[in-house]
Amino acid sequence: MRHGAVAEVQSGDHFSAKVLTLSGQSALLLGWRPDDFWNATPAELATVLQAFRPSIEAGADGDMLKTLMELFPDG
Repeated sequence: MRHGAVAEVQSGDHFSAKVLTLSGQSALLLGWRPDDFWNATPAELATVLQAFRPSIEAGADGDMLKTLMELFPDG
């Protein structure tokens, strides 16, 4: 990116600002160089970044709730 390009991006180009942010995040989080970022597809980037999101497990169902209530009764 040429000198002064950041100022141009900040002047209102929403897409360019998002790409600049993603490029920086991929460098910091993944150790990617600019070529790595620009040669990756959006799907590849999304897949790699998904690894940083915690997995969400299902909540307790009725049987688990009953078991927990038996193990830890109130009163």
